[in-house]
Amino acid sequence: MTKLNIISQNPESTLVAEFVPDQKKERNYQSEAMLEDAFIKQLQEQGYEYLPINDEKAIIANLRKQLEKLNDHKFSDPDWEAFFRIHLANQNDGILEKTNTIQNDFVKVATVSQPDGSNTFRNIKLIDKDDIHRNSLQIINQYVVEDGSRPNRYDVTILVNGLPLVHVELKRRGVDLKEAFNQINRYQRDSFWAGSGLFEYVQLFVISNGTFTKYYSNTTRNAHVRKTQELRSKNSQKTSGSFEFTSFWADEKNNPIYDLVDFTATFFAKHSLLNVLTRFCVFTAEKELLVMRPYQIAATEKILQRILIATYDKKKLGTLAAGGYIWHTTGSGKTLTSFKTAQIASKMPEIDKVLFVVDRKDLDYQTMKEYDRFEKGAANSNANTAILQRQLEDPNCRIIITTIQKLSRFIAKNKKHPVFEAHVVLIFDECHRSQFNEMHEAITKAFKRYHMFGFTGTPIFPQNSSSNGLPHLKTTEQAFGDRLHSYTIVNAINDQNVLPFRIDYIKTMKEKEGVREDQVWGIDTDKAFMSPENISNVTRYILEHFDQKTKRNSFYKLKDKRVGGFNSILATSSIPASILYYNEFMKQMESLPEDKKLKIALIYSYGQNEAELEQEGFMTEENSDDTTGLDATSRDCLERAIKNYNEMFHTSFDTSSEKFQNYYKDLSMRMKNREVDLLIVVNMFLTGFDAKTLNTLWVDKNLRMHGLLQAFSRTNRKLNSVKTFGNIVCFRNLEENTNESLALFGDEKAGGIVVLRNFEDYYEGFDDENGKHHLGYSELVDELLREFPVGQPIVLEEKQKLFAKLFGNLLKAVNLLQCFDDFKDKVLISERDMQDYQSMYIDVYNKFRNREKHDKEDITEDLVFEIELVKQVEVNIDYIMLLVTKYHDEHSGNAEIRLSISKAIDSSIELRNKKDLIENFIDSLTPEVTDVDVVWHEYVQRQKEQELENIITEERLKPEETRRFVEASFRDGSIRENGTEVAAILPPMSRFSKDRATKKETVLSRLKAFFERFRDIL
Repeated sequence: MTKLNIISQNPESTLVAEFVPDQKKERNYQSEAMLEDAFIKQLQEQGYEYLPINDEKAIIANLRKQLEKLNDHKFSDPDWEAFFRIHLANQNDGILEKTNTIQNDFVKVATVSQPDGSNTFRNIKLIDKDDIHRNSLQIINQYVVEDGSRPNRYDVTILVNGLPLVHVELKRRGVDLKEAFNQINRYQRDSFWAGSGLFEYVQLFVISNGTFTKYYSNTTRNAHVRKTQELRSKNSQKTSGSFEFTSFWADEKNNPIYDLVDFTATFFAKHSLLNVLTRFCVFTAEKELLVMRPYQIAATEKILQRILIATYDKKKLGTLAAGGYIWHTTGSGKTLTSFKTAQIASKMPEIDKVLFVVDRKDLDYQTMKEYDRFEKGAANSNANTAILQRQLEDPNCRIIITTIQKLSRFIAKNKKHPVFEAHVVLIFDECHRSQFNEMHEAITKAFKRYHMFGFTGTPIFPQNSSSNGLPHLKTTEQAFGDRLHSYTIVNAINDQNVLPFRIDYIKTMKEKEGVREDQVWGIDTDKAFMSPENISNVTRYILEHFDQKTKRNSFYKLKDKRVGGFNSILATSSIPASILYYNEFMKQMESLPEDKKLKIALIYSYGQNEAELEQEGFMTEENSDDTTGLDATSRDCLERAIKNYNEMFHTSFDTSSEKFQNYYKDLSMRMKNREVDLLIVVNMFLTGFDAKTLNTLWVDKNLRMHGLLQAFSRTNRKLNSVKTFGNIVCFRNLEENTNESLALFGDEKAGGIVVLRNFEDYYEGFDDENGKHHLGYSELVDELLREFPVGQPIVLEEKQKLFAKLFGNLLKAVNLLQCFDDFKDKVLISERDMQDYQSMYIDVYNKFRNREKHDKEDITEDLVFEIELVKQVEVNIDYIMLLVTKYHDEHSGNAEIRLSISKAIDSSIELRNKKDLIENFIDSLTPEVTDVDVVWHEYVQRQKEQELENIITEERLKPEETRRFVEASFRDGSIRENGTEVAAILPPMSRFSKDRATKKETVLSRLKAFFERFRDIL
C-alpha cells in the first residue's frame, strides 16, 4: 500500500494534505486483466463490497435491496415495479434527466400499498447527502450488454446504493490513455442506454492505463462541444466531451497523483469519492455536469473550515483571522470555486448572508450570468443601491452579487443599518484590483461579524505592490489575511488545465551605425515607439503574420459554426498610440484583397492614473466604462471606430455612457464568438476577459509583474487540440520582465515550464529533463518517408497502426510549428504529398471505425486518431467549386487540376461521401455553361430529390411525412432518431413486431447517410 503523509487531518477533508507514493511498487509486467484484479482487490481492502454479477436482472435486484436498506423500507413487488418504472427506468429520461436526478432531485416519492387497498406515500432517498457514510459502495466488473447497438463488456463500475454512478475503464500499461477515453465514448453511443438505461446514471468516469489516471464528468466542460452534441439523438448522445477536459487528481499541495494504485488510495477513499459525488459537482442550468478539480475542492474546503473555526471562536469574527485569500492562477476556474463556496456557506445555519463583491459594472453582469449558469436564480444582482438595500433586508436573498462601489455607497448612506450586525461572508473576486483603498476600509469598519475572502490569480506581494494606495493595504495578505490555498500557473500548465505560452520578441526599429543591439532594445521613450516608422512596421508585421500566428487557415467547429483560426488583441501603451495603430491598420488594409482584410475593433476608456501606472508596468482599473474624462480628440477617434464597427455588424453604439457599456458587452460577445479578428486596446480586456478563441497577444506596451501575467493569460484558455499554446508577440524587450513575473507567480523554474521550447527543439527533436527523447518534425518526416513511401499501399494491419501513430504525431508537430516564423522555409513534405498521406490516414481511420461498428467482439484497444487536426485543414465545397470552375474555364480538361480535385476530396473526411456527386457533375459540364455555381446548385437539388425518392420507394415510406422529416433534419442540423417523427414515416406494421425495429434501423441508417451526403453542400 502507499504511504499517506498526513500533515494535518480533518475527517471532512476530501484531499489528503500531502501524498508520498510508495517506492516499492510491483515492477513486473502487468496485463490489463491483472491491472483490473489488483484494482478490485485494493477497493475491497478500502471497504467496498464486490458483487459477482454481470447482468441487468441481478443489478436491479441489488438496487432494490440497497435502497430498502438506505431508507429502512421494504417494497412490495408491485410497489417496487411501479417505483422502478416511474422514477428509475423511465423511458422518457436520458442522461441529462438522470444526472439531474442524482444531483438535484435525489428524493423520490414512492407509493406504498396498504392491506385495505388504499395508498400512502413515502420519500425514498437515492443517495444520502447529509450523512454520506450511510451510502453503500459496491464493485461490479465485466458487465455484459447484449441488447445495445452492439455487444459491450464494461471493465469496472462502482455502485452507490445499487446505482452505477462511477465507471472505470482500464488499459494495460503502455497503451495511450486516450484509448480508454474513446472506448467510453463508444459505450455511451452504443449501449449505456440499453435495457433499463441504468448506466445513464453514471456521473463520473475514471480512465487509467495504470501509469496515468484521470477523471471527468458525464457531460463536457467545453461549451462548443456540448452545443454540437445537442444535435445528436438522446440515446446516442456522446456526453463525455473532449479529452482535453479530463483532470488529474492531486493532494492539497497540488502534487499530481497519477498511478492507479495511488489514485485509488486517495480519490477512491470512500469519504473522498462520496464528497466529490455529493458536494463537489455542479449540474448547471445549461445541462452540464461540472466536477470540480482538486485545487478547487481544496480551496472551497479551506474557506469553509475558516468559517467554522471563526464562527465558534467569536474573537476572530470581523478580523483577518476569520478570512484569507485564495491564489488560483488565471484560467483555473475561480468563478466555479467561488460559486460552490458561496452555495455551501449560504446553507450554513449560522450564516445570514453571502456577498460576492466585484469591482466593475460589467463584471457584476458577467458574474451574475455565470452564477445563473451554475444554478438559475442562485444569486441576486442589483442595478443600484436601493435594490441592494432591499436584498440585504430580505432574509430569502442568501447570495448577493454587487460591486464594491455600490456596497461602499450603501455603507455611506446607512451608517447604522442592522445588516452590519449580521453574520456575513464577503467574497471578493479578483481581489488585487481596487480593494486596496478607502472603499475596502469602509467595508471592514462597517460590518462587525464578517469573514472576508479574496480570490486572485496574481496576488500583490511587496515586490509588485504599487506606490499608490493606503500604506497598511499594500499587499493581498494585508487586506485579506492568510493565504489559504495556492495553485500557480506552473501547476495549471503541468496539469494541462491551461496552455503554455510561446513568446516572440520582434524588433521593428533598426540600429543606427555605432549603436549596439542591446541599446536599441533598451530604448524606452514614447517618441521612438510612437514614431510613424515604428507604428507602420509593427502594423505591417502583424498583417503579414496574422494568418500564421492565429492559424486563420485552420478550421474547427464553434457553437456549430465552422470558423477559421483564432483571434487576437493588440495591447498599446496609450490612447494616442492605439489611435495611431487603428488608423495605420485602416490605411494598410486598403490595398489588401477582401479575404486578407481583418475585422478590427478599437476600445479604450478614461483612466485617471494611466500614465503613472503605465510607467510602472501595471494597469489602471482595467475595464472602466467611463468615457466622460476623454479629451475631444480621443473621443472623436473612438466615435469613428465605433461607427466602423456599427457598419460591420449592423449595430448602433456610440460613446455615450449607456451605449458605450453596451458596445463593450457586444464587443466582448463577438470576441468570444470569433467574429472580430483583432481588437486594439490600451488596458481594457487585458484582465478578467476570457475568450477561448483568443490565441495571440501583440504587445507594444510596458508590462511587468501581475499586469504582465494577467495580459499574457488572455491567450492560454483551452479550446481544442488545434489550439496548443498562447502566442505572445512582443515589440518591446519584455524578456526580463517576463522572467521576473513568472518567477514570482510560479516558481524559480517557471520560465522553463511555462514558456514553450525554441523552434530547433521541436524541429530537430530534444531530450527532456528525464532523459526521454522527443522526436522532432524532421525525424518524423524521415521515418514516414522511409517506412511509408507516398503512393504505396499499406497492407498489414500492424503496419497500418504504426502509420496511424506516426502520421498522427506528425500532424501534432506541424500544428505546433506552424506558428513559428522559421517553419515557413523548412517544410519537408510538399502540400501534394501531405494530401496523399492524409488520404491514407483517413483510409486507415475509416477501416478501423467501420470494423468497430460490425465487430461482434469487444475491441479492447482503439487507435488514437488526430481527426480534429485533420479537420482543421479540411477543404470545403467552396474550395472544390473554385477548382471545378478553373477546370471548366480552361476548356482543355487540365489533368493537373482534375488530379488536384480528386486528391483534395480524398484528403477530406467531410467530402469523401460526396466524391461521386462532384465527379459526375464535372463530367456533365459542357462549354456552354457560363456560371458553374448556378449549375452546381441545380444539379445537387436534382440529385438530392432523386436519391430521396429512391429511399422512399425502396423502403415504402410515407412520401409527404418523409419529406417533412428530412426538411426538419436539415433545418435542425441532425437526424432525429426518437420520438413520433420517425414512427410517422414508416410503412404500416405492428408496433410490437421485430420486423418494425429492424425496418426502423434500416431506414434511419439510409437517411443518415443521405443527410451526411447532402449537408453543407449547398
